[in-house]
Amino acid sequence: MTEAVDIAALSFEQALGELEKIVAELESGQAPLERSIDVYERGAALKAHCEKKLEAARLRVEKIVVGAQGKVSAETADFS
Repeated sequence: MTEAVDIAALSFEQALGELEKIVAELESGQAPLERSIDVYERGAALKAHCEKKLEAARLRVEKIVVGAQGKVSAETADFS
């Protein structure tokens, strides 16, 4: 299984895709108990990573400002 530290390097889309695969595996009920526990732990970490990425995106969107002349400017958010 991939190390949990690799999660930080994943994009939102990559993490979500992996999380969807984990959910499907757990829902199938075919994985042995130990495997289920391992993937559940990774799924929890992936979920937290996705939430962090979404929050950073939300903050970035909130910083978008429309100026008096209709020009849009945005401050960048740190996605790390």
